[in-house]
Amino acid sequence: MAQKNVLKYVVLGLLSHGNLTGYDIKKLFEGELGDFWYSNHSQIYPELKKMEDSGLIASYEDTVGQKMTKTYYRILPQGEEELSGWLSEPLNALPPTRDEFSMKLYLLNDAKNPLVKQIFAQEIARHEEKLQYLESRWETLFTAEEEQAKHYGHSLILRQAINREKQRLQWLREEQAHLPQ
Repeated sequence: MAQKNVLKYVVLGLLSHGNLTGYDIKKLFEGELGDFWYSNHSQIYPELKKMEDSGLIASYEDTVGQKMTKTYYRILPQGEEELSGWLSEPLNALPPTRDEFSMKLYLLNDAKNPLVKQIFAQEIARHEEKLQYLESRWETLFTAEEEQAKHYGHSLILRQAINREKQRLQWLREEQAHLPQ
């Protein structure tokens, strides 16, 4: 079965929360969404054009300040219907991961190889940094319970990401402790 263009539905979902510019959408992918979904500038703008041509969204221009004109996008009823349909569909099969740490570990057959300790140390450092970032995002966004309720899905995803990093770090440290000296 062919993969659906999930980017279209992500953009429709973002626009269902409010009108945005292409730049706003790009910044969301670099920030909030970047913790669990990736898209770059070269994908976003062509997708916006296709969606507008398909009647899912509409654009309008607004002047910001004295001279700067920005193009905003808004979701149309047909886009809301398509988003609703996608949200109610069953989830696809899990895609294979592309985890460099796991691949390197898989390829090292000797536990005494000094690279094993080095790779574990690097992976622990990466996940400690990620956990620190995610926890700071939580403190910034969701210390108040009303904010968690207002952005329920986002708070769940962020909490899940924090738990994932904690579990990964626990496993990494346990396995690191069992490495031969």
